[in-house]
Amino acid sequence: MDIFRNMHVFVAVAKASSFRRAAEALGLPGSTVSRRIAELEHDVGLRLFNRTTRRVELTEGGRLYFENCQRIVQEAELAHLELTHLQARPSGVIRASLPVDFSVMFLSPVLADFCLLHPGIRFELDLTPAQANLVEGSVDVAIRMGLPKEQNLIARHIASMDCGLYASPAYLAQHAGPSTPQALSAHECLRMRDGPWTLHPRAGGPAQVVEVSGRFVANNVGMLRQLALAGLGIMVTTETWAAEDVAEGRLMRVLPEWAPPPSQAYALTETRLLPAKVRVFIDYLARRLSEPADRGQARPPSPRPPVAAA
Repeated sequence: MDIFRNMHVFVAVAKASSFRRAAEALGLPGSTVSRRIAELEHDVGLRLFNRTTRRVELTEGGRLYFENCQRIVQEAELAHLELTHLQARPSGVIRASLPVDFSVMFLSPVLADFCLLHPGIRFELDLTPAQANLVEGSVDVAIRMGLPKEQNLIARHIASMDCGLYASPAYLAQHAGPSTPQALSAHECLRMRDGPWTLHPRAGGPAQVVEVSGRFVANNVGMLRQLALAGLGIMVTTETWAAEDVAEGRLMRVLPEWAPPPSQAYALTETRLLPAKVRVFIDYLARRLSEPADRGQARPPSPRPPVAAA
């Protein structure tokens, strides 16, 4: 039992890169943390940390030990949590990192229903396009658009949303809408990032890759929408997000017989070993966001390649 407790302290120090911050997170005196690390180093017969006045770093042996200890500690903690939740409903705080536009359009009503089912779960929500720090434990789950590039994260697909091209009537009257995908290269295109657009024919057939350009690149769909409404170009967005503007005549569909790849949403976690509160939340999102009645054009995964949008 002492070895396991010392391993738990070791993992906390390794994640925090600090004895002081680990002590604060564990609610232990700093002297206790130092003593337990010393005991563990004595037991394994190796120095686990290189200590300086400014930083605490794992040694080579410490890094190897951390990889194994972290898994053991996580499994033990989750085993305890699973037993605890056998007779109790999931509870506690979920720290979630969410994209702004997706949250406003799709997650707000889903969160309201989830909270009615799980009144013991509370949320700390960080609405940001930046990559969340899942490794150090500051975030339990991150929702991101597009399959993540980080190989060390676990990604679960939770939603797929059909997309289209849209522009304001004023822009189309001034510039004459494109009649073919390749004609987009002569237009102002409002983009999430530099790079070509891929369009698929709705009737089936080969996709076309179009080199597009424009004066505006932004990492926020809401900002691109405002620019499109102002007549400054053509944007790609989900059909659900554009539906109200189209119904009110503020936006028009461009090249309706062609469509960009669906926008995909993923729930990212550091590990598959999730506490009950996080697991039920991700399960609920995946279930609700696959119901067309609840989320407009969102649906299960499409055979088209995912769009990596912020």
